[in-house]
Amino acid sequence: MPLSSPASAPAAPTTPTAESPDPNSFLRQHVREGLQRPFKALSSMYFYDDEGSRLFQQIMALPEYYPTRTEFALLEQHRAAISRALRPQDQEEPFFLLELGAGDGLKTKILLRELLETNAQFTYVPVDISAAALEGLSASLRAELPALRVEPVVADYGDALRLMAARPGRKAVLFLGSNIGNFLPEERHQFLLNLAQPLTPDDRLLIGLDLQKDPRQIRAAYDDTQGITAAFNFNLLHRLNRELGANFDLDSWQHYTDYDPLTGAVRSFLVSTRAQTVRFAELDWAVDFRAWEMIHTENSYKFTRHSIEEVAQQAGLQVAEYFTDEQNFFADALLAKK
Repeated sequence: MPLSSPASAPAAPTTPTAESPDPNSFLRQHVREGLQRPFKALSSMYFYDDEGSRLFQQIMALPEYYPTRTEFALLEQHRAAISRALRPQDQEEPFFLLELGAGDGLKTKILLRELLETNAQFTYVPVDISAAALEGLSASLRAELPALRVEPVVADYGDALRLMAARPGRKAVLFLGSNIGNFLPEERHQFLLNLAQPLTPDDRLLIGLDLQKDPRQIRAAYDDTQGITAAFNFNLLHRLNRELGANFDLDSWQHYTDYDPLTGAVRSFLVSTRAQTVRFAELDWAVDFRAWEMIHTENSYKFTRHSIEEVAQQAGLQVAEYFTDEQNFFADALLAKK
């Protein structure tokens, strides 16, 4: 689906057409496949309904959750250099700034203001799976940056990649917030291959990556003392109860997280505390769980500079510039096609 032409003010979010598949059909298929595996698993992409997006906003404000505030400070520190790097070599050439998983746009506004202040000719295309998140972002942009040209698009990453491929013109793609860490290594490789395919040598890709550090600090970020991260994980079960007619009893489940410094992987789970059967009315189907059996719900990989360069190279990309904070906790890597 091609994007519309630039507008002078934020437009209403674009939503799938009548011909688009029912989103719940993918959820139904995914649940059937994921909960029939020997080691049950569900994708973290289904965390992000409207309630999940709201909970994640709370997570980002937690004292234990360092990635958001660290990347925010990084962007403030390097805003001028990053903005210059995102623009075409011809500074007058218009371009699209497409952001995957835009959320509330808090960090991105740092770059948007810098680009506007330096008279960059661009259109901001925030992409998010949550219509409510994009509506909130559009409202805030109208109030804070009324001169900004915005085309919000409600879509998942796969649809966003197709949108990008269908849209001619210079592009700078943002994938901030360490979202790339949620992919398994083979999925990450395929995603970056797909992302790189429509890019030209003049296009740019800015990716946020959480770096390896004290293992205790990393683990605490995904198991906070207030229980907000646990509520975020449990929201997946709430969603299955609501949308698929499941009967998960949340009192019989626990949130659990571990971190493996050898692989750099944080893994989150939902743990069944008793033997139980969960029924899905919408699927006319039931799943048995043993006591202490787990559903693997999320990965969050942490990187080194060497591993970032290696991952980029395997996808036909190269690190053009590398920006990090003073503590070397987080990096925003600017990638270009080889």
